[in-house]
Amino acid sequence: MNQAIEKLLNDQVKYEASASMQYLSMASWADANGYNGIAEFFYAQSEEERIHMTKLVKFINERSGNVIVPALDKPKGDYGSLNELFEVFLENEIFVTEQINHIIYECLQHKEYNVHNFMQWYVTEQLEEEATARTLLDKLNIIGDDKSGHYLFDRDINMIAEANQGPE
Repeated sequence: MNQAIEKLLNDQVKYEASASMQYLSMASWADANGYNGIAEFFYAQSEEERIHMTKLVKFINERSGNVIVPALDKPKGDYGSLNELFEVFLENEIFVTEQINHIIYECLQHKEYNVHNFMQWYVTEQLEEEATARTLLDKLNIIGDDKSGHYLFDRDINMIAEANQGPE
């Protein structure tokens, strides 16, 4: 595997691991603030990102690359509102999409077609992730500061999220 591509894949391992820890922190915040549905949503998101990371690690190893298990910065742990929580969620998904797009671009530049093919799964996954994040943030923006709306959002988040996610 091309060294530049291997480095980008290792960077992506870190981004996926960081997202997993960020979503775990978000789940914990939601749990501590009585938002059980939102907590479950972010616990599931955390696990999904961990799976994305592991998939990359296995791929690098299968291609005889050198996996670098990253040290991670402490994730943000306090949020002033549900809107802020979901704004961070969307920002994070946009960042990950940008990084994946960069890997795809570099794969084409270096004629790493096997890696390019592997990364197409991530492209599709990110389309779904961003759509979910946008939809949920849109719902919160409609609700505004209405506490009963927050209650219903928390109750219904798993149905909302599932409706915006395609089959894995």
